[in-house]
Amino acid sequence: MDALALEAKNVNVQENEKKSTPRPRPKPPKKAKRIVYFEVEILDLKTKEKLLLLDKVEPTSTILDIKALFHKSNPKWYPARQSLHLDPKSKSLRDEEILQTLPVGTTASFYFSDLGAQVAWGTVFLTECVGPLLMYLMFYFRLPFIYNSKYDFTTSKLWVVHLACMCHSFHYIKRILETLFVHRISHGTMPLRNIFKNCGYYWCFAAWMAYYINHPLYTPAYYGQQQVKAGLYTFLFCQLGNFSTHVVLRNVKTPGSKVKKIPYPTKNPFTWIFALVSCPNYTYELGTWLGFTVMTQCVPVAFFTIVGFIQMTIWAKGKHRGYLKEFRDYPTLRSSIIPFIL
Repeated sequence: MDALALEAKNVNVQENEKKSTPRPRPKPPKKAKRIVYFEVEILDLKTKEKLLLLDKVEPTSTILDIKALFHKSNPKWYPARQSLHLDPKSKSLRDEEILQTLPVGTTASFYFSDLGAQVAWGTVFLTECVGPLLMYLMFYFRLPFIYNSKYDFTTSKLWVVHLACMCHSFHYIKRILETLFVHRISHGTMPLRNIFKNCGYYWCFAAWMAYYINHPLYTPAYYGQQQVKAGLYTFLFCQLGNFSTHVVLRNVKTPGSKVKKIPYPTKNPFTWIFALVSCPNYTYELGTWLGFTVMTQCVPVAFFTIVGFIQMTIWAKGKHRGYLKEFRDYPTLRSSIIPFIL
């Protein structure tokens, strides 16, 4: 009986303690974070005239989103045709930049400039390559109104002329296939007016070199077969190297993404030059045309090689500076286009 009484007493004490202990108050619900919307004003770069005022733009909106909103109000200016600036003298803003990370207040002003009609980069590359391919073949087959009429539709007896045609055609067919199946182009479009400049460069040089190489009075290389073979081996080696580097550059780009990565050498020996050069695709391209120059011993080809080298050096230096600026751990041993020199 005493045990039962003691147990009942303990139960009563526990119940009293539960009653006397205050229950924890429920936590008040968290207040939703207040979103600070932006007011975006778009002005004409030249006249400073207000073109559009966008109200309640989300802070996480990108420049591309703002371009899309601007396009809704002005259908003739599609996003690829627009260039937005923070200041009339500043650089164009990238599409992926986010509104809230820019040095602007909640009322942001952007200056708009029209880039003109745009064309896809893939179309530009294909046009650049198909033209020289067809242009060269016109001279190779000696179509009428090119040389003397007695040479119409005749072919040269020099084997180096046929070899040069095969190499030239191989180069541009390779470029066409790479454009279709290898390259991942980060820039979607370019101004339509540039296609005439680019095509004029490639087409005219192709016609100039083809005219002399396929001319009935063309004379082969001074040192004969040895010189032709040396040029051919250089050409083929550099074409393989150029393709190998393009594959590496493709693999460092994720489809649909503009995130940049550092390209590194792979197990393929042709890619080992990445250890010394930032743009080995240009290095191999230069070697390709040096080989073609040695093979044909033709002044127009040499001139095309020199002009191409100057242009590729400008591109390579720009990309090299971009790598150094974007990546702190970028290999310091690398040069732009020529190891240890340039």
